Amino acid sequence: MNSIGVHGTAAPGFEAVREEFAAVVAGEDVRAGAQLAVYRHGHQVVDLWAGDAVAGGTLTGIYSSTKGAATLVVALLVQDGTLELDRPIARHWPEFAAVGKERISLRDVLTHRSGVIGVDGGLTVGELADDQVIARRLAGQRPYWRPGAVYGYGGFVTFAIVGEVVRRATGRSLQEHFEQRVRAPHGLDLYLGLPEALEDRYREVLPGLAGPEERAAFWAAVPGPHSITGIGYGLNSTPPLDQVAFLNTRQVRALGQASAGGVGNARGLARMYSAAVFGLDGRAPLLEPGTLGEFAMPHSVGRDLVRGEQGQYALGFEAKGLRYPFLGANAFGHSGSAGSESYADPRSGIAFGYTRRRFSFDWSYPEHDRLAAAVHRAATAA
Repeated sequence: MNSIGVHGTAAPGFEAVREEFAAVVAGEDVRAGAQLAVYRHGHQVVDLWAGDAVAGGTLTGIYSSTKGAATLVVALLVQDGTLELDRPIARHWPEFAAVGKERISLRDVLTHRSGVIGVDGGLTVGELADDQVIARRLAGQRPYWRPGAVYGYGGFVTFAIVGEVVRRATGRSLQEHFEQRVRAPHGLDLYLGLPEALEDRYREVLPGLAGPEERAAFWAAVPGPHSITGIGYGLNSTPPLDQVAFLNTRQVRALGQASAGGVGNARGLARMYSAAVFGLDGRAPLLEPGTLGEFAMPHSVGRDLVRGEQGQYALGFEAKGLRYPFLGANAFGHSGSAGSESYADPRSGIAFGYTRRRFSFDWSYPEHDRLAAAVHRAATAA
């Protein structure tokens, strides 16, 4: 095992988390950089980083961990009474009713049951950068299955629907709500729209490491571009979506599309979940108990048509209590395809954020299990 310098702090009782993080970043895939931040009951207990040109405040692409930030905005608007989860989307957005979508609700979209996971022919990177452009394309798209019958993940487009509902219901974008109600008041290093002035803190996402034979074997087993899985991951466009290049594109970072366009770091992710559930810096939690209970409750479980057994969802969030059985039943959060992980566990008081710069070539991140378990052991022993 090659050694690599680990920087930052771990509170008394969390020393084993630092040791586990050091073991993780010694792996070849992670040496390019990683960050881990943990809050417990609103107080930071872990703040670690390692890797080339990576510090605690370095920013990188968080991909679908963005969905957690976007869902928090929706939860606040539901809590306010501004949005209704079971109201048909077409009542806000009449054009969305086309080709069999007139009954689809916000709850259907947030639980990945709408069937609207992409568009025939795919979307270019330029189109995928802009939620409003995506929304216009989705308005005319027939669902890929009968809404409500099954569920399947729409990796890059689902929250464009959510964002359009927010914009039409409030007159402001989802990104503006996040900035004004969540990011700025809590000082989060987490952006749905990265200001150009902060570009010098961004470090590009790097491709996964694999030999030609290993890579060829992986892609030979990937479903075709026009399959349900291919559509859900944007592989049906010409050329197929390059996920690594996606957030390395300035336009994507600038607009901060709500499905996968977020930029941040481990501190930002952990602070967001702490602010949502436990409070932060003397502020009350953003979510009231009833709202938290609704959004943390598992909604779609079984087999995801796009992601298979990996897809287990609460309302907008991933159901982390099912992903990590040692957590409480209603733990919730969201991972990202470049290797980020983030969640809150109301039972143990944990708010967890992890990022890494390098993709895994096969989109698997076993260090998530190791780090989550180490944090949970430390928190419950304290």
